Amino acid sequence: MKKQLVLGLFALSLFACNQGKKPAEKITLMKYPETKKDSTTDNYFGTTIADPYRWLENDTSAETAAWVNAENKVTQNYLSQIPYRDDIKKRLTEIWNYPKEGAPFKVGEYYFFTKNDGLQNQSIWYIKKGIDGSEEVFLDPNKLTDDGTAAVSLLGFSHDRKYVAYSVAQAGSDWSNIYVMEIASKKKLTDELKWTKFSGAAWKGDGFYYSKFDEPKKGTDLSAANKFQKVYYHKLGDPQKDDQLIFEDKTNPNLYFGAGVTEDDRFLIVYSSAGTSGNALYYQDLNEPNSEIALLVKGYENNHSVIDNVGDKLLLNTDLGAENKQVVLVDPKNADPKNWQKIIPESKLALEGVGTGGGFLWASYLKDASTNVIQFDLSGKKIGEVKFPAIGTVDGFGGFKEDKEFFYTFSNFTTPGTIYRYDISKAESILYKKSGLKFNTDNYETKQVFYPSKDGTKVPMFIVHKKGIKLNGNNPVYLYAYGGFQVSLTPGFSLSRMLFLERGGIYVQPSLRGGSEYGEAWHKAGMLEKKQNVFDDLIAAAEYLVKEKYTNPAKMAISGGSNGGLLVGGCMTQRPDLFKVALPAVGVLDMLRYHKFTVGWGWAVEYGSSDKKEDFDYLIKYSPLHNIKAGVNYPATLITTADHDDRVVPAHSFKFAATLQEKYKGENPILIRIETKAGHGAGKPTTKMIEEAADVWSFVFQNLGMSW
Repeated sequence: MKKQLVLGLFALSLFACNQGKKPAEKITLMKYPETKKDSTTDNYFGTTIADPYRWLENDTSAETAAWVNAENKVTQNYLSQIPYRDDIKKRLTEIWNYPKEGAPFKVGEYYFFTKNDGLQNQSIWYIKKGIDGSEEVFLDPNKLTDDGTAAVSLLGFSHDRKYVAYSVAQAGSDWSNIYVMEIASKKKLTDELKWTKFSGAAWKGDGFYYSKFDEPKKGTDLSAANKFQKVYYHKLGDPQKDDQLIFEDKTNPNLYFGAGVTEDDRFLIVYSSAGTSGNALYYQDLNEPNSEIALLVKGYENNHSVIDNVGDKLLLNTDLGAENKQVVLVDPKNADPKNWQKIIPESKLALEGVGTGGGFLWASYLKDASTNVIQFDLSGKKIGEVKFPAIGTVDGFGGFKEDKEFFYTFSNFTTPGTIYRYDISKAESILYKKSGLKFNTDNYETKQVFYPSKDGTKVPMFIVHKKGIKLNGNNPVYLYAYGGFQVSLTPGFSLSRMLFLERGGIYVQPSLRGGSEYGEAWHKAGMLEKKQNVFDDLIAAAEYLVKEKYTNPAKMAISGGSNGGLLVGGCMTQRPDLFKVALPAVGVLDMLRYHKFTVGWGWAVEYGSSDKKEDFDYLIKYSPLHNIKAGVNYPATLITTADHDDRVVPAHSFKFAATLQEKYKGENPILIRIETKAGHGAGKPTTKMIEEAADVWSFVFQNLGMSW
């Protein structure tokens, strides 16, 4: 009798587990904070635009801090009532917790690579002498702070392979300090370069070139516009105040400058850009130390980058006269484009980048948003095409001239980063390191479809889900996209996303116009006055998914970050009926004032500027902040941002949230989650990534009606 009772109780417990946890039937939403409004207005070419929450742009005021605390209380109170929030965080932690390793790269006699034991906040830089040598810790970012919020990047190695310059960024900010370490001894030198942002370290002799802005006024470092970037040369051991100013433009404050040096130390290259696309190139022959830095290619209508030099000539990757890009050989002393020699002609496929290594060129092309790599010699003769295990994304093709091999990483939606060793002479890939992920991805499949946008343009889209899923129009869908700044969304693996897929969700990733999946023409079709095409592309993707019975509007979430946050804001205000959940992350949401903060001025080449009437006329039509209407049933919205985001300042998200909460009177929650000691996303510690992912997925599961 006892045995029967025990078995019966065991069966009941199993049944209860299989039932799982359902979404909360009713969540009590705290009253939104009373956000003060004032009478601030701006006049744009005769049109008066109210900006009643302008005061939230002051990120250091006590008043803004109080508002942030009040909003976070509302958000955390809501999330705490979701019954499976802790289960989601526990499962994410389980998925995340496995050893991870980055592809090694060779510098002199040493190999550098990153490792993470699973849940370390930051991956650690390791070094070993020879590929089979013993591993030693080279740089551990986790020891720089107590909370793991310092991120380290290796910027450049001296040409004698003796030193490395590296940057440290704190709490997610784009600002960083540059330091130098002797590789063999792992001894940190006394050098410290402050107020650098978007800088490399291009070595020449016993020093390097780097880029910096002027030090901002105290208290404005995370919001004030950054102007007049300059290139300096730093000699090892010198204080920063003695660094030599190499390049500047006193007439134009809104230019980015960066520096590079060819592998043989022959040429200094200076990149000048008025924004995120289009640039000019300057050069100096360092064999002639007293020579001027001269113009190589004028700006700013096209995109150019120097691959390397061949003797006294330079190899350029350029889209001048080739929207899908080409490789040309340029004599700097006779640099008129009519004299350029074609090395790799333009292809039907978009040329994403060109690496060097082993004395060859490795051209990376996009074929319907997947990586293809072709090997050429320096004269442009095709050697062969690199074979990969499947359709996916490849990173790491390239190295130094003397290299006989290098390592690359392959991934796709169902394959975590897998490292291969590529033997150049044999043209052979050998598995070097397989992922230790404890998750069976064999039960999932990926397909690519092409759907028509509003104007008939065919747009490619990846769809990922469990095998054998039923197209009954009732599946939960997570639709993620970007659509801008020449950024191509290719197949990639996400730990966080696997949680959604294993619970029966469908992940969808369209390649919207504005990216470079099909070259510069694809990019231009989604920028400036054509930006509406990008919103149309995402809306059409959602309509396709409904039409093909993948899902319905009550089961669909849209997500995007930064420019993708603008995409979400634009689509949820234009078609609120089409989505149940909206997740704008660190978004550009005020299109009339974005250019007034930090480096926002650099995006005007992509978006246009409200300072020009012709641009204002189209910006006001889609600016998410300015298209929120009273009485509209907007999707359940979770806005995410961070207090140290000095790329897209959090004021965008603050004002968007305050306006939505003011005007929306429906039952869907309108929440904002404001992370502390974090920025735009880069360098975010594992702890914070898991916490944020748990909150976002809890919100998605609850509002899409998903059980656990």
